[in-house]
Amino acid sequence: MASKRSAPPAFSCTECGWTTAKWVGRCGECQQWGTVVESTAPRGIVRKVEAVAPDATRAAQPITAITTTESARRPSGIGEFDRVLGGGVVPGAAILLSGEPGVGKSTLLLEVAARSAREGKRVLYASAEESMAQVRLRAERTGALHDELYLASETDLATILGHVDQVHPELLIIDSVQTITSPLSEGAAGQPGQVREVASALIRVAKERHLPVILVGHVTKDGQVAGPRMLEHLVDVVCHFEGDRQTSLRFVRALKNRFGPTDEVGCFEMTGAGIAEVPDPSALFLSRGAAEPGTCVAIALEGRRALPVEVQALTVPSTGPNPRRVVHGLDSSRVAMVLAILDRRAGVRTHDKDVYVSTVGGVRFTEPAADLAIAVAVASSLSTTAVPRTLAAVGELSLAGEIRPVSQATQRRSEAQRLGYSHLVDERSATLRGALSDIRTRAADRN
Repeated sequence: MASKRSAPPAFSCTECGWTTAKWVGRCGECQQWGTVVESTAPRGIVRKVEAVAPDATRAAQPITAITTTESARRPSGIGEFDRVLGGGVVPGAAILLSGEPGVGKSTLLLEVAARSAREGKRVLYASAEESMAQVRLRAERTGALHDELYLASETDLATILGHVDQVHPELLIIDSVQTITSPLSEGAAGQPGQVREVASALIRVAKERHLPVILVGHVTKDGQVAGPRMLEHLVDVVCHFEGDRQTSLRFVRALKNRFGPTDEVGCFEMTGAGIAEVPDPSALFLSRGAAEPGTCVAIALEGRRALPVEVQALTVPSTGPNPRRVVHGLDSSRVAMVLAILDRRAGVRTHDKDVYVSTVGGVRFTEPAADLAIAVAVASSLSTTAVPRTLAAVGELSLAGEIRPVSQATQRRSEAQRLGYSHLVDERSATLRGALSDIRTRAADRN
């Protein structure tokens, strides 16, 4: 009788299911590290799955017979943060806040915790990266001290859950999910298996106790949330905290939101006393003083919010064979295209000029709606004719020199009128040459 040979060991990825005959450190399909484990279960359909009858409470029902009771949102105390969340924190929601190191994630969440505590809600802030003394020092600096705000410095998931049982918080903040380990998973903190197990346990606690949980997430070099991609699928809300370290302005964007829209943006400013809301950031991106040649205001969109952004251009005679093109806050490739359109379609020559183009306030304005403002600023700098302060320009330029309409044009016009811009140059001018001629006429009449 022939003996049965045992099947060779197989290895599979816990993230995407990719299989291989030998162990590798990185999955060949999803490119995740540390997710390939030995699969002892036989592959393929080898046995039948027995059906289990659900009980009465879990029986399937017609969708029209299901009653909905919307959970009351709890304000976090920070209006800009509530705007991004869709109106407030939903009980039992799992929120993931990601961002680069040093951008201010911990400062923002400490302020959220303090304001929630001032409203009578008990908050547990579990920091796995800082000691309680370090968090206390930052809280003293930002004025975030309150008796209802509890601190814990733990890296073990079981201990953190024990703190939850003792404190009974109404808001739980974990800073950060990549630095906590679970005894039910092998490997060091931050590995995909650990991050998945820790996040799953915390989300399960949030749903069972109707306890909102905010998780801080690290990001990789390319700006993606570190750890398994499943982490973003498990949570209810994914927010990204971004900003330039050279400026104090910060933005919170919702990348995923099961309870509200994903096109809202919260605006904040980092100060010496912590983080402050900026409910109307219109004045941050405009220069002060009299109108100067080489400036033009455009209306940008940040989520649903329309913001005026001043584009500045400076042209000087070039001293070398290759004129310089220096761009800050704008898309350099679009600036090069606008300069070519100006040369070909409007007769504005910049081939012998060094061109410097930038935005005011350090804001990034990369949408096509900036094309017309860039063209107007460059043309104004070359002609040394200042654009009137009451004029703004919004439009996308085609290679034929036509001004194309942009998204949310009505909202941009309303914001321009609210801010006192009586004349908006847009697609109604039809061509770039016509728009520049109109602006020169208005500037001459004003002078």
